[in-house]
Amino acid sequence: MRKYWVAGGVGVGLVLCFLALLVVGTYTAAAGLAGGAGRAVGLAKGAVPASYQPLVQKWGNLCPAINPALLAAQLYQESGWNPRAQSPAAAQGIAQFIPGTWASHGIDGNGDGRRDVWDPADAIPSAASYDCELAKYVKDVPGDPAHNMLAAYNAGAYRVIKAGGVPAISETQNYVKIITTLAKSFEAPVGRVPASRQAAAAISFAQEQLGKPYLWGGNGTPDQDGRFDCSGLTKAAYHAVDIELPRVANDQWNAGPHPKRDELLPGDLVFFAHNLNDPRSIHHVGIYVGGGYMINAPYTGAVIRFDKIDTPDYIGATRVTEDGAKALPRPNAA
Repeated sequence: MRKYWVAGGVGVGLVLCFLALLVVGTYTAAAGLAGGAGRAVGLAKGAVPASYQPLVQKWGNLCPAINPALLAAQLYQESGWNPRAQSPAAAQGIAQFIPGTWASHGIDGNGDGRRDVWDPADAIPSAASYDCELAKYVKDVPGDPAHNMLAAYNAGAYRVIKAGGVPAISETQNYVKIITTLAKSFEAPVGRVPASRQAAAAISFAQEQLGKPYLWGGNGTPDQDGRFDCSGLTKAAYHAVDIELPRVANDQWNAGPHPKRDELLPGDLVFFAHNLNDPRSIHHVGIYVGGGYMINAPYTGAVIRFDKIDTPDYIGATRVTEDGAKALPRPNAA
């Protein structure tokens, strides 16, 4: 919870007029920028928790079939960056190795003489090493080497070799799509991120909520008098355009690629964090409307309103995509 620097000196009527122009302009921008994303060359600022970023950057370049963004996507999908994660199937640590796989493929990444599945300094290098081993098994299979490696990770190298590529197994095809889509939310893109075609309608929904009192945990339901908290508002705004976001602000962070501050477009989600090097510390989210302003549900006692985004705790933005939202891990989804 935090109090924002309120838009001083800007009348609501003026901002609404400005917003109307932005909403119309969003579609034009979308048409002009679509298809302009570049190839990933590294990790987006703030995308990976700072304590793990050097490991992901280093080991994500271990072989041509992987890259730091792809490795980050796998780790995020497996554990949500939790080094103590343990699944009902006994998968352990930040990379979720099962004991048998760890015994065969775990490495001593930090050179301390121990292979510790609970230590990210061993588990992250081991995940990259295992990916590269799988890539070697399927190196002669036609198709994208990263896709084939991911398919081997999910279904086994033999099935990929037999199928001559990603096998026609829905679970495997879905896994490949999820990881490659999530990777886009960790990439540092070259050039501008393609605009969202749903942004204008999401802004329009948020605009209709202006003036409503904030409600902690608010989802806008009738029993809550249509009130929202910050992530409830952003979730509802994108639900209105048939994109389903997670409920919590820091889970919404990976719903798409991250445009730079000077590349923001109306409809981007803008995020604020206690630690600008750790996206897990995100505590607030709003919907960007242009000109340095967002619509947001700020805190108890305030109403949904326009606020400036340029505050000390601004960590970055996400351009929501339908595939990006679908790729996000869901609580209790197994």
